[in-house]
Amino acid sequence: MLAGRNRRVRNLMLLLVAAMVGLGFASVPLYRIFCEYTGFDGTTQRATLAQAPGAVVGKIISVRFDANVSSRLPWTFTPEQQTARVAIGARELAFFNATNAADHPVTGSASFNVTPSQVGKYFTKIQCFCFTNQTLEAGATMRMPVTYYVDPKILDDPDAREVSEITLSYTFYPVDSPETAG
Repeated sequence: MLAGRNRRVRNLMLLLVAAMVGLGFASVPLYRIFCEYTGFDGTTQRATLAQAPGAVVGKIISVRFDANVSSRLPWTFTPEQQTARVAIGARELAFFNATNAADHPVTGSASFNVTPSQVGKYFTKIQCFCFTNQTLEAGATMRMPVTYYVDPKILDDPDAREVSEITLSYTFYPVDSPETAG
């Protein structure tokens, strides 16, 4: 009788441990999906060109561009312009330049966010260099576009409609390759 109860407790504990491990592995993609859906913590939205709503006449907002590079990545990375005044709802295009200062090809990946964080769900990217890894040859410079719009729904949100400036920030990190990993 006691052995049967111990077996049930052991099986229940193994099931609990397996569930916790599974939840641990699922938490990162689930958190990413949550942030993309809600715009939580300044996570931007993603759309197709056809989904751009069109400009709202007379409604302008300033977008500031910020570019950063991990100290482990031998690149310089800068926006071509520091700020842009854009019509809410209009499709816009901004460019960033990256230069590889290393004597060998280097691959980087950009993370991004917008501030203030409550506008993340209204900042929508159609095309962005941040969607894929970028490889620069030794000494090469690459011009990288981002196509975006600020969703007119921002004007209906009492927590976001008074925002006059949005900062779009990128940070490039090295992508570890088999030769450099470890």
